[in-house]
Amino acid sequence: MEFSRRYWITLSFFGVIALVLLWGEHKVHILGALPWLIILLCPLMHIFMHGGHGGDHSGHQHGSKKEDHHEQ
Repeated sequence: MEFSRRYWITLSFFGVIALVLLWGEHKVHILGALPWLIILLCPLMHIFMHGGHGGDHSGHQHGSKKEDHHEQ
């Protein structure tokens, strides 16, 4: 089903109105929850930014003898 450009403009217009009204009525609740939402995002960022710890370790040898060997 293909929607016309006019449909998307109208839908966007009503979406913006809804967001403005919600922001006006619930600003205190949203801003009060913001610190908690940031803290809850930390585990997700950890998972996605590390790429998981179970992948292949090609090129990354942590603790190898080459790194631990110090010539005196």
